[in-house]
Amino acid sequence: MSLLALLTWIATASLGLYLLSIWLIEYDKDFQANAATRLPPPVLATHVALGGGGLIVWAYYLFYDNDDLAWVAVGAVCLGASLGVFMAARWLSVYRAKRAAIKLQEVTQVWRHGRVAVLDRPAVQEWPAVLDRPAAGRPAALGGPAAPREGPPERNFPLPVVVAHGTFATATIALVVLTALGVGGS
Repeated sequence: MSLLALLTWIATASLGLYLLSIWLIEYDKDFQANAATRLPPPVLATHVALGGGGLIVWAYYLFYDNDDLAWVAVGAVCLGASLGVFMAARWLSVYRAKRAAIKLQEVTQVWRHGRVAVLDRPAVQEWPAVLDRPAAGRPAALGGPAAPREGPPERNFPLPVVVAHGTFATATIALVVLTALGVGGS
C-alpha cells in the first residue's frame, strides 16, 4: 500500500506541476493589476512546497521504514490538501465565469448572423471561424492572437486535469493515512 501511495503521490504531483506551469506562463505581475489572480501566490507556493516536500519525506519513509517520517508526510499532505481545497474553491468561480463568457459569445454569434441556435449541433464547430474574427466585442475567454489577455492566469486550467489532480490527491491522502496507521502493511 505504501508503494501505491508513492505512485498516486507522483501522479498528483505531476498533474499539479502541469497546472503550475500553466499558471506561471499566464501570470504577469504588471498585468495582474487589471485581473488579479484568484490563487494567492503565497498559498500556491506553500501548496507546492508541502506537496513536494511531503513526497520527499514519504520516499525517505519508504527507504528507512521510520514511522515518524510517515506521520510527517501525513501532516504535509493534509496541510497541502487543505490549501488545495481552498484554491479549488476560488478557481471554480474563474471556471464558471469563463464558461459563461463562452456561452455568451456563442449566443452573440448566433444573433449577429441571424441564425437560430440548434441545440443538437456542437458549438465547437464554429470556434475556428470565431477565433479568426477581430477581437472587437469578443470576450477574452476565447483568446486568439488579436484578443487582449483578460482574466486571471488560472482561467486556462483544463477541467479534466484539475479533477484528476484532486482525485489522485484524495487517493494519496487515504493511502498515506492508512499506511501510517498500519492498515494493510507497509
